Amino acid sequence: MTLRELFQHIGENPNFILFYFLIIPIAAIIAGVLGKGEGHLSPWKYLYSALIYLVSVPGIFAVALNAYFFLFQRGDVMQTDVYLQILPIIVMVLTIFVIRRNVDLSLVPGFDKISGLWFMLFATMFLMWLLEKIHIVVFSYLPFQYLLGIFAILFALIYLGWRKFVR
Repeated sequence: MTLRELFQHIGENPNFILFYFLIIPIAAIIAGVLGKGEGHLSPWKYLYSALIYLVSVPGIFAVALNAYFFLFQRGDVMQTDVYLQILPIIVMVLTIFVIRRNVDLSLVPGFDKISGLWFMLFATMFLMWLLEKIHIVVFSYLPFQYLLGIFAILFALIYLGWRKFVR
């Protein structure tokens, strides 16, 4: 089964994915109501951590898929799959917003690692897009110190994101 076939199957049978992306924000809302003011305590912060990871992994994948589709494949916006390219991002933002209302995200275990992963992914996608847009001819006209500066800055951004992810 290819990725395209998997996406087509999910598009034809969206019940599971709709349930998945509906139950997570509902669980965050219920946890916010039941644990009001106690989000930093032991059982709640681990629940929030699990919920953030459950929405962030598909959300990050959707962002990467959108970046690839629109930047590299030059896809048509009208061909966007709502279930796989829009819904995970909206649910990720919504869930993190709901959780943030009850607890400081710096107190949620692993949130610094997932935010480091977001940062590293976006820096890498930007680097890939930049390398795809700037052809080798452009590099020959660019002064060497500027080229080194650009790569040093991008490498530093990726390195900082990676350190935050690993730490």
